[in-house]
Amino acid sequence: MKAKLLSRQTLLVTLLALTLAACYTNPFTHRRELMLFTPQEEANLGLSAFNEVKQSTPISTDSNQNSMVTRVGQRISSVVNLPYAQWEFVAFQDQTPNAFCLPGGKVGVFTGILPITLDDNGLATVVAHEVAHAVARHGGERMSHQLLVELGGMSLAVALQKKPQKTQELAQLAYGIGTTVGHTLPHSRKTELEADYMGLLFMAKAGYDPREAVNFWKRFKVWGDQQGTRMPEFLSTHPLNSKRIKELEKHMPEAMQLFSKQG
Repeated sequence: MKAKLLSRQTLLVTLLALTLAACYTNPFTHRRELMLFTPQEEANLGLSAFNEVKQSTPISTDSNQNSMVTRVGQRISSVVNLPYAQWEFVAFQDQTPNAFCLPGGKVGVFTGILPITLDDNGLATVVAHEVAHAVARHGGERMSHQLLVELGGMSLAVALQKKPQKTQELAQLAYGIGTTVGHTLPHSRKTELEADYMGLLFMAKAGYDPREAVNFWKRFKVWGDQQGTRMPEFLSTHPLNSKRIKELEKHMPEAMQLFSKQG
């Protein structure tokens, strides 16, 4: 009994210590983030994962697509600072209109999004958003939150050891749903909007017209409506396209000031 109590207390103390000690402040938005990984650890994990993606997903053989993704990516990454970054921008042959970023500056663009981006300015919107994820260290933050959720689940399991098995299963299910809908998804949407804002500034600083970000998201919204992909925001990892457009328009004056300085 004493050992079980000690185990529970140890987990709770660990949770509290991690929450209090491991914080990182985003230099652009000044939001404090939970961070349990160093920039070098993030970069190493990102490199390993990106190599796996390149082995499992075909890379585009279209030289124009590859040169566009590389050109835009290098131009945007040149205006940001990310310790231990090894920037790499790859066009993957996939009809899904999507892009992704792994820690350490590894950015993948699916060719299915290029008909929506249309040109360099539209692609800059997408790439700058992904670069912003890397600069904000959202990957490390997401891994940190997942680790904390897992520790919380372990603590709950210890606390319910004497309860019937069915009670334990229902409690764990409720915990999983609660953390997903109540924490994980809202937090994901928050970081997406943060990347939208930072990406808007990055593309402007790199000399891309930030007004094209709004045009891109309007086109993306039309595509989504046509595909019937819209779902309630509280069940989605991403904000509604209409909300993203509204937020971008709110930050546009700041971005246009940066853009005007590029001459």
